[in-house]
Amino acid sequence: MAEKEKNDVQAEGSGGKKKLIILIVAGLVLLLGIGAAVYFLFLKKPPPEEKVKNEQVEMVQPPADEEDTIGPMVDIKEFIVNIISEEGTHYVKASLTLEMSNEAVLEEADKRMAQIRDAVLLLIGNKTFEELQDLQGKKQLKAELKNKINSFLKTGRIKNVYLTDFVVQ
Repeated sequence: MAEKEKNDVQAEGSGGKKKLIILIVAGLVLLLGIGAAVYFLFLKKPPPEEKVKNEQVEMVQPPADEEDTIGPMVDIKEFIVNIISEEGTHYVKASLTLEMSNEAVLEEADKRMAQIRDAVLLLIGNKTFEELQDLQGKKQLKAELKNKINSFLKTGRIKNVYLTDFVVQ
């Protein structure tokens, strides 16, 4: 009988140890969960918001002496470009004239006409319907076109961009 009591005590002791271990593990899991919740809700900084870049290109005014003389002109034939719109399909039908700084750049522009037309089509195609509706948007587009085309011309530069035909529909 003494052995039976000894076995019962051992059985109760090992069962009590199991319960104690389970309670400790459960308590640790609960504490970790509470700690994680506190960290994510109160201590963690929110991720930085992505700033929308609104690139503004400055319109550079040529010096007064350059305004007096009109440089050679290059016409860019009529083209049609789909533009960005949430309301449906919109497009721009336009023709441009580029005023050059000298005769040498006129020849270079003729050679690079495919590159110039590509730049024009890509810049206009990335504009929204709303941007191209108002005067400021058109001025912005002219400045961007001038800067983009001047970036790859080597023998001179574009003095001005003239919108000879511009329909947004």
